[in-house]
Amino acid sequence: MQVRSLREERETVQSVLDIGRRLSLDGWVLYPTRDETVAAIARNRPELASVFRVPTPAWETVRWIWDKRNTYCLASRLGIPTPQTWYPQCVADLKDITAPPPFAVKPAIKEHFFYATKAKAWRANSHAQLGELYVKASQQAGQGEIMIQDLIPGDGRHQYAYCAFFKDGNAAGSMVVRRTRQHPPEFGRASTFVETIDLPELEALSEKFLRAIDYYGLVELEYKLDPRDGQFKLLDVNGRTWGYHTLGCRAGVDFSYLEYADQVGEAMAPCKARAGVSWIRLVTDVPTSVLEIIGGRQDWRTYVRSLRDCSVESVASREDPLPAIAEFAFIPYLSAKRGL
Repeated sequence: MQVRSLREERETVQSVLDIGRRLSLDGWVLYPTRDETVAAIARNRPELASVFRVPTPAWETVRWIWDKRNTYCLASRLGIPTPQTWYPQCVADLKDITAPPPFAVKPAIKEHFFYATKAKAWRANSHAQLGELYVKASQQAGQGEIMIQDLIPGDGRHQYAYCAFFKDGNAAGSMVVRRTRQHPPEFGRASTFVETIDLPELEALSEKFLRAIDYYGLVELEYKLDPRDGQFKLLDVNGRTWGYHTLGCRAGVDFSYLEYADQVGEAMAPCKARAGVSWIRLVTDVPTSVLEIIGGRQDWRTYVRSLRDCSVESVASREDPLPAIAEFAFIPYLSAKRGL
């Protein structure tokens, strides 16, 4: 059965239920991979649970990560650093932003902006440009849903994340990574090269947030290291599988299996990813990095070395090469549909 749009909540839920009943998928575990699907499942959890095992938390928990206004409000109460953020209700409110540029113009709720623009955020290099971009963004996302943030300097090398299967206030499996390269380089829609590291500070900040909302399930918290004050600042919380989750398998944490095992009642041993394991998505990493090398923003020797030492490719596998072949064949479609 084809779903016309995963952005239509009722249609998504009804289609999943129809497929589950038609194919007798009783007891199967649902793994959402998109933010709007997380929201749809959370808001319709009892209905979906009549057929499936639903590890997605209830809406009372998910609402704290669905809307970044809620995320940053809670982070502030918990003492978790975030970028300085303004919440203008109209263009006239921009006069209250006296801080120097550059700024990031971004949505409070991702789907209301992302699918129209294919961008995670826009950069404003002046107050005049901020006004122009704010009006343009508001036309896409709606009045009052556009936030203005202090733009933390740095590219993917300043991006970090904490990933976990979280349960009962603790991480049953966890992994901290540096998202060294991303596409696009400044406001990455997706990571292209990621490596595991040891960073207890990020573990402590993330687990404080997850305990506060009584989180259960798979989750990724994104941070950026601000070189101006040395603080890791929370940017986003994703209550779903993330693009590089297969890195965990090579580093010693099979996130998808941990959640499945818990749902079906199998015993789990707590685990933590070992440092020094890397993951790459060649289809986006190579073209993005070539442009960065040409622009003098990346050293080609360092890049070649990272390719040689990489542990996991996102899709390619000697045992099953067809998915990688299909991915390259679909590059024109993916580029036109969502900019890869």
